[in-house]
Amino acid sequence: MTSPISSNFLLYNTIATMAKSMPELSQSDSSSTIGSSTSPSTFFAMLMNAMMESIEENNSTASQTGTQMPLPTLTTPLTAPLTNSYNPAISIPPLNTQEVATAATDTSDLKFKPTQFIKLDNTLDGKLSGTAAHFINAGKKYDLDPNLLSAIAIHETGNGSSRAVNDKNNVAGMMGKNGLRSYASVEDSIFDMARNLRQNYLNEGKDTIAKIGAKYAPVGAANDPTGLNNHWTKGVSSQYSKLT
Repeated sequence: MTSPISSNFLLYNTIATMAKSMPELSQSDSSSTIGSSTSPSTFFAMLMNAMMESIEENNSTASQTGTQMPLPTLTTPLTAPLTNSYNPAISIPPLNTQEVATAATDTSDLKFKPTQFIKLDNTLDGKLSGTAAHFINAGKKYDLDPNLLSAIAIHETGNGSSRAVNDKNNVAGMMGKNGLRSYASVEDSIFDMARNLRQNYLNEGKDTIAKIGAKYAPVGAANDPTGLNNHWTKGVSSQYSKLT
């Protein structure tokens, strides 16, 4: 088996070619010392010969010890750092994790109930992939149907594809003081959505998707210039029906 070609092979070959192409030194030139009278071509040829002798000596040592010459160190990066990548300034406020009990006045059919985990897990896509357990656990904590939470998240994010969920982990369009809220994780956003729905919707008598939508995504709202809220109730209801 032959040994790998040295990383300096091309350099060595170039130097050797250059050295051989130089005029042979005359006897008088080789016996004289280098001074002001030495011609540039003679000096360069001598320099090449010296370099070749050093290279041959290094190769001889390397072959005897079984080691290879060290590779040169790359000090210049091959690519410049990206300057136009999207890197939003994310401000993450503390998550509200308070316990919110189910009000006695909530007689809706949207309380927690068992869900088909495999079906839910196979439905969730994009940034929502692998979060079925979070929807179920959030539903247990705040006594909400996990399919309702999932349906809202699927509608709000285009099933895990929106910029809000990918850049801010926001699955439900939750707003903060400075606009669309950012979360440390998708799980945090799911639990915050569940808490908000229990505290400010179901416990206040919003016991259907239509009633929730009238407050959650009011038609004609100032922050909905394109009229997406017009489709909220129908969209969430459609996703909910697919999951149940």
